[in-house]
Amino acid sequence: MGDVLFLNTFLLFLLFPSMSSFERFIKNFQKGLIDRFFSHLSQDIGIDLGTANTLVYVKGRGIVINEPSVVAVNQRTGQILAIGREAKKMVGKTPGHIVATRPLVDGVISDFEVTEQMLRYFINKVNQDSFSFLRRPRVLIGIPSGVTEGEKRAVMEAAMNAGARQAFLIDEPMAAAIGARLPVTDAAGNMVVDIGGGTTEIAVISLGGVVISRSLRIAGDEMNEDIVRFSRDEFNILIGERTAEEAKITIGSAYPQRERLTFPLRGRDLVSGLPKEVLATDEHIREALSRSIRIIVNNIKTIVEETPPELLADIMQRGIILAGGGSLIRGMDKLIANQTGIPVRMMEDPLTAVVRGTGIVLDDMENLKEVLIEEEDNKPLG
Repeated sequence: MGDVLFLNTFLLFLLFPSMSSFERFIKNFQKGLIDRFFSHLSQDIGIDLGTANTLVYVKGRGIVINEPSVVAVNQRTGQILAIGREAKKMVGKTPGHIVATRPLVDGVISDFEVTEQMLRYFINKVNQDSFSFLRRPRVLIGIPSGVTEGEKRAVMEAAMNAGARQAFLIDEPMAAAIGARLPVTDAAGNMVVDIGGGTTEIAVISLGGVVISRSLRIAGDEMNEDIVRFSRDEFNILIGERTAEEAKITIGSAYPQRERLTFPLRGRDLVSGLPKEVLATDEHIREALSRSIRIIVNNIKTIVEETPPELLADIMQRGIILAGGGSLIRGMDKLIANQTGIPVRMMEDPLTAVVRGTGIVLDDMENLKEVLIEEEDNKPLG
């Protein structure tokens, strides 16, 4: 009996030479048990926290939420009046004390408290069938590749405060590549261009990591502003952002089209102050968008020039993959292909690429763990 006790004590000493190491073992063991317990009671959630739209993927259910990243706030009381689709309907139509705003600007949090409320709303919405104390999912959030450590921390804290049990982060271009079913863990080059609302993400990916990337604060929102400015300078008419976005979607193009397209721009005459309508053509909108598109294409060319030769050889064979709403602009793929000399293809359903990527990672977290960022800072809340 004494020999067995001595042997057990000796083995424990070998495994845990100090009390602190033994305490860490017990703590990690308890953490693992708690995580497994809650994983059966809650649903893992993947979130594409975009400047324009927020998409939510629930493990086992697919994409369950696709709503605008807009929150309506009563500035007198601080009360949240509406979130998502209902809030967007209020944009430009509210009285002075009510503001319909986007809590994210250029892909990063500009209003922490409102972002937290928005995340809480979406998390609660997908868990509305559960008891309140079980609404503690693991949350994986896609973020722009160029954000600072402070901006990453803000997203993590907002998710945890909104009710997440654990929060993980993934670079948006990595999530988009995974959403396109690219072999991101292979020793081969993959190039992704994700043109979203607030940012354009350009990245070369290999062996589960981002080899080289660039995050531009020029994307769909900036293109809307381009159309607003062009309408003011060219037609002396002031139009709203929603009108500009509709024109971009309806007749916007990056490359000359065979068919002539038109769109009525309605707004206020800057001379008379009265309502005015102007019929804009696809040439007008293409000219308006040319500056932003030129910057995006030039940055794609720069990334191509900086890519290691072996990876570039893979990309020339596989092509550049386009994702995000901005990639749907007519002729964008053709323009990039002409400017870079590399084949370009649009991924299936480019608007949902990032959130689909988060879903794939959640479904295979053990094997795709290496693609996550900031993993060591995740703190489970039990």
